[in-house]
Amino acid sequence: MSKVEDARTTDVDVDYLVVGAGVSGLSFANAIREEAAAAGKEEPSVLVLEADTQPGGYCKTIKQDGFVWDYSGHFFHFRNPEIEAWLRERMPEQDVRTVEKHTSIRFEGLDIDFPFQKNIHQLAKSDFVDCLHSLYFRDDSGDASSFKQMLYQRFGRGIAERFLIPYNEKLYACDLDTLDSDAMGRFFPHADIKDIIGNMKQADNASYNASFTYPQGGAIEFINALLRDLPESMISYSEKLVSADVSGRVATTSRRRIGYKHLVSSAPFDKLCRMVEAEHDASVFSANKVLVFNLGFDKKGAKDVHWVYFPDRSLPFYRIGFYDNIMDTQRMSLYVEIGAKSGQEFDVEAELAGVLAGLRREGYITDHELVSWHSVAMDPAYVHITKGSMAEHGRLMTHFDAHGLHPVGRYGGWTYCSIEDNIIETRALAARLAP
Repeated sequence: MSKVEDARTTDVDVDYLVVGAGVSGLSFANAIREEAAAAGKEEPSVLVLEADTQPGGYCKTIKQDGFVWDYSGHFFHFRNPEIEAWLRERMPEQDVRTVEKHTSIRFEGLDIDFPFQKNIHQLAKSDFVDCLHSLYFRDDSGDASSFKQMLYQRFGRGIAERFLIPYNEKLYACDLDTLDSDAMGRFFPHADIKDIIGNMKQADNASYNASFTYPQGGAIEFINALLRDLPESMISYSEKLVSADVSGRVATTSRRRIGYKHLVSSAPFDKLCRMVEAEHDASVFSANKVLVFNLGFDKKGAKDVHWVYFPDRSLPFYRIGFYDNIMDTQRMSLYVEIGAKSGQEFDVEAELAGVLAGLRREGYITDHELVSWHSVAMDPAYVHITKGSMAEHGRLMTHFDAHGLHPVGRYGGWTYCSIEDNIIETRALAARLAP
């Protein structure tokens, strides 16, 4: 069937069909309209499909029993002042806090400042000496072939095996030898011997997210800001992309057939490949799953801390975050994250019991009463970036772009990135695709 014949069978035709009303999709919808307005062109037709009944994707907020929780800790780390200003202008009624982050690592009963590799002097003497000795005598010859090898080469056995390997294996739920050496990109806190030794006298624990921005109403307020200038009719909820003919540029949804000039998709890349029937090596695309518990207690807990990381394999969770210390509220409000393999089933009640036991063991809850809780499983959560996934993604992206198909975001890009990165990416795509 020709493209013209296909167009005759569609229910609607648009210039830009966007899959997903999360940060990436809504950012593109705003950007493409702004590009047209700036150029004095007629406003393009844009339709955003959202399979859920609500916008946001993973950037949703739950308000329950006086607590404000997100699906997980969605805290915005802005490097671009213009983007932050653009969002703030669209939520003037919100109390938006900029918080200097305080993060620690619980190791053998001690709270070590993050990043671990720059604060080994805070360890017990025997651990410190072992970390320093293996750091100095590490074998850093040759190029690292995997993420795990990079950790050994850059930091030595002591640092790698005490924190970096066990923590990241709990997070990614995979063998770190399967991940690319640069799997975390700029988000990994690299440090050399000079940094580590220098930090022993003058602390410098700055990282890409040393400060973050968070609105009183939760992360959903960033989504509301992205929705503010978009007509309600532009977003179709409870409508799922089922398949797409990329040659004919016709999408089939759970409701209808839609003709398009460009299809911008934030759907997970492997699922998109199946929906468009692209020949691909599915074995190279894997990810973890994260079970998140949001927990509300009857009184305050630890103060002056926002995140704590846990390399201890006997604890089910790898990280906890304190909403109450961000928003200065009087009842302890936590999110707790558990990593697992994609597709793994959870006994939520049993996992909750294990989480509470772990928090009690580590002293975060004593005589606290759990008064409210919520859980959500994110699958995929963190994608596994491997040499195979990067090669296959790059190959297919060239093919897709030639046919007006543009995967975006963490999952469309099959990458590790920030929410701000998603906005930057989709703005650049809109500038390129604008008529």
